[in-house]
Amino acid sequence: MDVAVLTVGDEVLAGETTNTNAAWLGRRLTERGATVARVVVVPDDRDAIETTVRLLSTGYDAVLVTGGLGPTPDDVTMAAVAAAFDRDLVAHPDAVAYFETHDGYANAEADATVLPEGARFVANDAGVAPGAVVENCYVLPGVPSEMKAVFERVAAAFTGAVPVVKTVFVAEPESALVDRIEGVRERFDVTVGSYPGDGVRVRLRGTDEGEVNAAAAWLRERVEGGE
Repeated sequence: MDVAVLTVGDEVLAGETTNTNAAWLGRRLTERGATVARVVVVPDDRDAIETTVRLLSTGYDAVLVTGGLGPTPDDVTMAAVAAAFDRDLVAHPDAVAYFETHDGYANAEADATVLPEGARFVANDAGVAPGAVVENCYVLPGVPSEMKAVFERVAAAFTGAVPVVKTVFVAEPESALVDRIEGVRERFDVTVGSYPGDGVRVRLRGTDEGEVNAAAAWLRERVEGGE
C-alpha cells in the first residue's frame, strides 16, 4: 500500500515548526506494513492544497493530510479537500450529533460540523477539530496529539507486509563500501541504505526475515567492525 503524506502549514515551510507529524506518520505507517512513498508540504493556501490533494489521490493508494483544520481564517484544508473531490461542504449529520454531546468551538455549527459531502466523520478524542475520510484521502488535525488520536481511529485501513529491518554498523568510510553494498543487492532480495556518521550504518530491509538475516550476515563477514 503506497501512501503519500501531505502537511499543510506556512510555519512548516518557514522552518518555524518541525514536521514531526510526517515523521511520526512515517514510522506508524511503516509499522503497519504500508509504504510512505512521498511527503509533501504546502502553504495554508486553498488552491495549493486542492491541486496537491487531487494529484496525490490519483497517484497513491491513500493520502494523509495534516494541518489546517480549525476555526481561524487560515484553516482552509477541509474546503480544499472538498473541492479536490468536487464535493460541497455540508453540515455532516454525524458531526452534528457528536457536538450535541461534546463541547466544541463557540461557533461549532459553522466550523467543526462542516465536512465534505459524503465524507466519513472521524471523532477527535484529543481535541475538537474532527478528521474526515473522503474517498482515499484521510484528513487529520495538525496538532500532534490530535493528529495521533484521529489517525489511530483509521489506522486499520493501512496494511501490508511489515518489513524486517537489520542494521550493520561498519567502521569504514562510506565510499569504500560501494562494492559490498552492490554485492548485497545482487545476491539478496533486500533494499539497502547507507548512513554515514560515527562510522556507517547500513540498513537492510525486506519482507522475508531469513533473507534479511542472510544479507546482514553476508555483509558483516566482509566489512571492518561489522556489528
